[in-house]
Amino acid sequence: MSERDEDPSAFPAGDLQAGGFRFWFVGQRWEWSDELARMHGYEPGTVEPTTELLLAHKHPDDRQHVQELLDQALHFGGSFNSRHRFIDALGAEHNVIVLADRIYDHDGAVVGTEGFYVDLTATLDRARRAALDESLPDLFDARAAIEQAKGVLMLVYRIDADQAFKLLLWRSQQTNTKLRALAAQLVSELDTVELSGTDLRRQIDHLLLTVHERVGVGAGHR
Repeated sequence: MSERDEDPSAFPAGDLQAGGFRFWFVGQRWEWSDELARMHGYEPGTVEPTTELLLAHKHPDDRQHVQELLDQALHFGGSFNSRHRFIDALGAEHNVIVLADRIYDHDGAVVGTEGFYVDLTATLDRARRAALDESLPDLFDARAAIEQAKGVLMLVYRIDADQAFKLLLWRSQQTNTKLRALAAQLVSELDTVELSGTDLRRQIDHLLLTVHERVGVGAGHR
């Protein structure tokens, strides 16, 4: 067993950027983490996030798509999740995935959505790639689970293998969960996902954001 696989910090996230948000349906009120503000090119506290500001930053070719997703979330009480591009305040283009889940009030009503922007603009550097090539082949069982989990993320989010690995690595590090255990749990819970459903993306978002809570518990606990 490799020490790298036991310790999430053994694979540094490097250039991976992620920032959290909350969107409250009543009043269309946004909350951005400091990381998300910086991702958009602002120092924390210098700008108030609004729907108008968010849409203004979207790439012109993706703006309508994001607007439609927000409208759908507002009208049907869903979560805002997407893959799209935005332009930060300095003019740089970012390719991001938005992973989100619903916010419920005490009565079980959906009152908003919260989650993360994950910036996949950069890919794993060459040194990191070499380190992975050296370590992962020795972890046969772990490699199988990681590769299967990567395949799911590649299919659902339409990303490449490096980006899928970075998503798994980010969740591993953020939740302080062993990478192989996180991947194995995710794969074990795929039978709880309705593959023929229209909300496959939302289901996988929920799974990816919460699977660490069930590592060591078993599958089927949603």
